Amino acid sequence: MARSGPGRCGRRGRRGRCGRCGRGALLACAAWTAGWVLAAALLLRAHPGVLSERCTDEKSRRILAALCQEYRGGVLVGDLCEDLCVAGTLSYQRCLYYERGKKVLQADWRGRPVILKSKEEAFSSFQPLSLPDDAAEDGGQDFPEAELLLVVAGEVRNALGLELPNGSLGPLWPQRRGRRWLGQLATLWSLVQQEEFVLFSLLQDLSRHAPPVLGSCGHFYAVEYLAAGSPRHRALFPLDGAAGASRGGRGQAKAISDMALSFLDMVSHFDDDFSHRLHLCDIKPENFAIRSDFTVVAIDVDMAFFEPKMREILEQNCTGDEDCNFFDCFSKCDLRAHKCGAERVNSNLQVLGPWFSGMRLSKSLPTDLHLTVCSLGSQPKQGDNVLSV
Repeated sequence: MARSGPGRCGRRGRRGRCGRCGRGALLACAAWTAGWVLAAALLLRAHPGVLSERCTDEKSRRILAALCQEYRGGVLVGDLCEDLCVAGTLSYQRCLYYERGKKVLQADWRGRPVILKSKEEAFSSFQPLSLPDDAAEDGGQDFPEAELLLVVAGEVRNALGLELPNGSLGPLWPQRRGRRWLGQLATLWSLVQQEEFVLFSLLQDLSRHAPPVLGSCGHFYAVEYLAAGSPRHRALFPLDGAAGASRGGRGQAKAISDMALSFLDMVSHFDDDFSHRLHLCDIKPENFAIRSDFTVVAIDVDMAFFEPKMREILEQNCTGDEDCNFFDCFSKCDLRAHKCGAERVNSNLQVLGPWFSGMRLSKSLPTDLHLTVCSLGSQPKQGDNVLSV
């Protein structure tokens, strides 16, 4: 009888063992692959910019040059266009980041550092405003303002989930009709398609925890420059230049305490001071900054939603609670209806809580504040009442 060759399962008695070996190898390979897929998913969740377009000075300058060319051609307008494209008093400094189409650049505006932001690189990337043919022929001059307000209010409703009275659209509305009225309308339409611009514009006179819009040119808008937080900083935020932070250990401890208090004030403000609660669904150090007086500012609110929009986002089909997680905003799955609940079950403060207890803030916090933050910052368990500030 011929012997089985090495590595083969020629004998009937060995087949079961070889089959088990084959299945074991297959399971090990599947587990190894799943581990890498999970690691990649976690990496993308923590650092979504790893697949983003490379941020370069050359491309940033080219983007702004194209913007100015369209301004000179009358395609777009803006109160910062003259400074950027003619006088040179708004000048590019460096590229901060590109992420999923979004462009964020640092510039100098008459000696003041500012940030230029846009959701898209090119003006043509935004959906154009559709006007009747006769209105377009006369430059839009005879198009009724009431109808324009309805169109803009509808876009704001889509962006924020809010029904706003016409009087509250002032920060978004062109000052007057001029010879570049079509350019004004096109510019306005590119800006109201950017949720962050709309939110900053509407909050600029209502909240010290949001940066005001300083001006715009086409689809790029400017906000104040503030150094963003980072998990690499000793206290989440760079304290250099902050008032009172450089007076040794005691000054720095007070600075950290003031920042923590400002975070609590921001959470309370977003929860209680508007007609609807404002939910922050992407809470990470890079999305916040501090002013020199330690006021915390939400500098990136692409993933911030008022309650009506939040409910609309959360209410979706599901097979388990994990299907109801929208970044940092969680809901629960009704397994009978296979539908996520429209109400968020965690709060802004509960997501921020680990920053205070685990990221080197806690040693400098007053004891009573530390206990408050830790208790409010714990994640809710099933059946718990969700705490709010």
